Amino acid sequence: MTDAEWERVRPLLPPQQPTTGRPRHDHRTLLSGILWVVRTRASWRDMPLEFGKWETAYKRYRLWHDTGLWQRLFALLGDAPIAGSTEVTL
Repeated sequence: MTDAEWERVRPLLPPQQPTTGRPRHDHRTLLSGILWVVRTRASWRDMPLEFGKWETAYKRYRLWHDTGLWQRLFALLGDAPIAGSTEVTL
C-alpha cells in the first residue's frame, strides 16, 4: 500500500488504542496483510509474519466487515486498484 493510498484510507479506520497495556497492532501493517491474503488468495495461515499474526489480521478483517468498514473503504477508493493488486473482491 502506497503512502498516498494509506492517507486516503486512514481517516476511515477506527482510532488506534492508547499504548497503555498490551501493544496495539498497527492498522496499516494488518491492512497490508489482509490485502496480501485477498490478492494472493492464500489462506490466512499463510500470511507472512511481516504483516503480524494471521489470527489478529483475520479478527480485524471480520470486525471491519461486520461494522461495514470494507464497504466504506471500497466506496472511497472506487475502482482505483491498490498498488500491486489484481481484481479480487472480498
